[in-house]
Amino acid sequence: MTSIATPETPVSLLDDDLLERFRERAARYDRDNAFFDEDLVELREIGYLRSLVPTRFGGLGWGLDDAVRGQMRLAGAAPATALAVNMHLVWTAVAKILADRGDDTLEFLQREAAAGEVFGFGISEAGNDLMLFGSRTEADPQADGGYRYTGRKIFTSLSPAWTRLGTMGLDTASADAPKLVYGFIDREDPDVRILDDWNTLGMRASQSRTTVLDGAYAASDRIVRRLDPGPNADPLVFGIFASFELLLASVYAGIGARALDLAVAAAHRRTSMKRDGAPYAHDPDIRWRIADAALAQDALEPQLLAVARDLDGLVDHGSRWFAKLVGVKVRSTETAKQVVDQAVRVSGGSSYFAGSEIGRLYRDVLAGIFHPSDDESAHATVANAWLGPVPD
Repeated sequence: MTSIATPETPVSLLDDDLLERFRERAARYDRDNAFFDEDLVELREIGYLRSLVPTRFGGLGWGLDDAVRGQMRLAGAAPATALAVNMHLVWTAVAKILADRGDDTLEFLQREAAAGEVFGFGISEAGNDLMLFGSRTEADPQADGGYRYTGRKIFTSLSPAWTRLGTMGLDTASADAPKLVYGFIDREDPDVRILDDWNTLGMRASQSRTTVLDGAYAASDRIVRRLDPGPNADPLVFGIFASFELLLASVYAGIGARALDLAVAAAHRRTSMKRDGAPYAHDPDIRWRIADAALAQDALEPQLLAVARDLDGLVDHGSRWFAKLVGVKVRSTETAKQVVDQAVRVSGGSSYFAGSEIGRLYRDVLAGIFHPSDDESAHATVANAWLGPVPD
């Protein structure tokens, strides 16, 4: 009989032994403020970076629901590793979302990701709360159809390792200006500088350093969109927003799941002298805290999977799509923060010591409030979806 290969699943690919190695390294990476080089080697070897690439190009052909599960598992072991890899997965997810809708603009990205290229996400800028709708970076049009980008991008995860950077800037020189121009540049470009300025409270292994573009060049065949500034229904903008919010939410949901497991373990491990040595798991206040955390945490994965399946299934939520996406991001990051806080309280004073895993999660989970969409922006998006925009 001819054997049929079993498709890799998030559980089989990210097996328990691999995740335990990642968990052990995470403490060292955090302590030394070091990049996750060893984790990245293993992730590349098992094909995780091409998980969302179609099988016809050499990828694993995962759906977004598989990616949600994978990122939750990875984040439960090594949050900063998951967060940084997330930015590469965002681009491969954007390519998938476009391709599923008949747009092959990013087929080159799928092929290059399958060949081993690592994609960075160079969109965020200091002081730019317009995000995808505006840019402080200059995009200078060239005679050959390419563009040169000049500006600073912050929070560029995977800084020591990315080989291609997806970025954007504002073209104010062309006849049809202004236009927001999305393109991809190469790491070898001499006009790209990466600053060694990542020294943060948490998510330290992500090494999300500042990237300085001093006229970095994107060739004409790597310019993927020229769009009017402001809100835009273009599929690329939708794909970036959807992928970023969904996969980011998955990382923080994974942190929450790990924190809950640690809280349960602590409740069984710790004993009470007031209760003649009984475990804290029998204490009604501790039981309430863990139950409260579990009630909140259990709601996250079904929401994430539902959104992922709607994206894969081309479900048309119309103007409600953006509200759904910001909602799942905010609920995941805020819920994870609440769950970690409960876990710290259950774990007691040991979580306050340097080197404590739950203490590290307490620092890592805080980063969730800084990622777009923030709480204020999300509420505005949801209000517009339900109430309509406020007249000028």
